[in-house]
Amino acid sequence: MTEQSQPHAQTPKIGLILPGGGARAAYQIGVLRAVAELLPPRAPSPFQIISGTSAGAINATGLACSADRFRAAVASLDRVWRDFHVDQVYRADKISMLRSGLQYFLALASGGWLLPPPRSLFDNEPLRTLLARHIAFDGIAASIAAGALEALVVSASGYTSARSVAFFESSTVTDAWARARRAGQPARISLDHLMASVAVPFLFPPVAMAREYYGDGSMRQATPFSPAIHLGADRLLVIGTRDKPQGNGTEGAASPSFGQIFGYMLDALFMDGLYTDLERIQQVNALVAHCGGELPVADGRTLRHIDLMVILPSRDVAALAREHTMAFPRTLRVLLRTMGAFNRGGAQLMSYLMFEAAYTRELIALGYDDAMARAPELAAFLRGERLASTGATALLHALAGA
Repeated sequence: MTEQSQPHAQTPKIGLILPGGGARAAYQIGVLRAVAELLPPRAPSPFQIISGTSAGAINATGLACSADRFRAAVASLDRVWRDFHVDQVYRADKISMLRSGLQYFLALASGGWLLPPPRSLFDNEPLRTLLARHIAFDGIAASIAAGALEALVVSASGYTSARSVAFFESSTVTDAWARARRAGQPARISLDHLMASVAVPFLFPPVAMAREYYGDGSMRQATPFSPAIHLGADRLLVIGTRDKPQGNGTEGAASPSFGQIFGYMLDALFMDGLYTDLERIQQVNALVAHCGGELPVADGRTLRHIDLMVILPSRDVAALAREHTMAFPRTLRVLLRTMGAFNRGGAQLMSYLMFEAAYTRELIALGYDDAMARAPELAAFLRGERLASTGATALLHALAGA
């Protein structure tokens, strides 16, 4: 597709959107490596506002902590992701898996009298240890103070309030906001915020913060672009973790296994809100263009045009995960086989849980290649040039026809 561009009247604020996706978030690192190569070696982050959810929140925070040295920040994240092993994220040894399975069995058999059910299938304390070792959270405030960053957003879902909460650390916005089933809350982003954002229901335990338990930020996140826009972003680079839909939906008439259903649930959890919000932004942009400028709405807010660039995997990452089945620890392979994840259609679940170097390195390479294939367009976007099309419209047409 030929892209036409024209300069903005003023330099826009660029926001980076990093959604969740479990192990698939390694793809984001490859795209960010390409972005870093398009910038001067010691350039600061081109993204004034960085917003992340679930595994994307980890990448977002890593960037924010060293926003004054973007290439170094990406390199640091790259080293972690390309050397990942499952036991750095959750315990999958025989004793841990047996303990969890027995507790589930005894709780079910006794109706909860002998033992309560475990808080989660996996113990992700290793991830907490890993993040504490590699992320210097004081760097967020330092990046903001140096002018290399305006805001970092980490989203989580409150189990009691039943709302999506965008925790943000910002130099320009200090007041909380509230909308239907979602809110923005100023905070000093901490390890607990990250652990809450990645707490996928059933898989990982919820995290207590300020008298409420929080889980994965994707659960209630109907409008993942909204926090970055509220904080002042004029254009958004969105790095997704799911390829475009394949096939016509008629394949595989057999009843789905539990593993396939769970993978389907995670796919909906991580990506459906993003595509719905993408369509909403496109509709708002069309309305603003039709009316010839910004439109005032309630509470002093305005509808304005938001430039979008969306980068998604060009390959089926679930099929890619299936190629690395033997990279899983044996105990985890047994569990996934029992769940039916090794059957047809079960690779979705594997693709989210495969925190193994053989898989994450391929995703990093894929992300880099996909971004470099659009290098001229991406460079123009980062320079602030308005592009006639960034592929978002074509993506929505593909989704509608899938």
